[in-house]
Amino acid sequence: MKKVLIIAMAFISLHTVAQEREKGERSEYTPEQMATLHTKRMTLALDLSAAQQEQVQNLNLSQAEMRKTQMEARKARKTSEEGAKPTADERYAMQTERLDQQIALKAEMKKILSDEQYARWEKMAKRKGKHKKGKRGGKKGKHMSRE
Repeated sequence: MKKVLIIAMAFISLHTVAQEREKGERSEYTPEQMATLHTKRMTLALDLSAAQQEQVQNLNLSQAEMRKTQMEARKARKTSEEGAKPTADERYAMQTERLDQQIALKAEMKKILSDEQYARWEKMAKRKGKHKKGKRGGKKGKHMSRE
């Protein structure tokens, strides 16, 4: 019984360490590095031309910088207000802003990519969104739409 308990504790501690490492990996990159990596992944998946790569790189860079500033603002808010949750109006404003940014990104990508590339990009984005939903909690809430 002791051996089983020790093995279980070791497994849990290793699992926790691995999760902490995964969380920290993204933040150690600069926005430029994140944009470059994202652009290269897109180039491989979508077979982008050199001109498309440059346009997508600029778009990814602006997105990465925006995400970085938003993340820093969230961290500052968390520490300054002792983790106070945003009000319903603030959450609404944040969601509206996020959706507006997604609409703008989609429009820019539609300008840059060909029809075939855009269709593949949308499939990639849907898969990425489903992957994120799976990591968050598993069950769908009442507020989420059915697919």
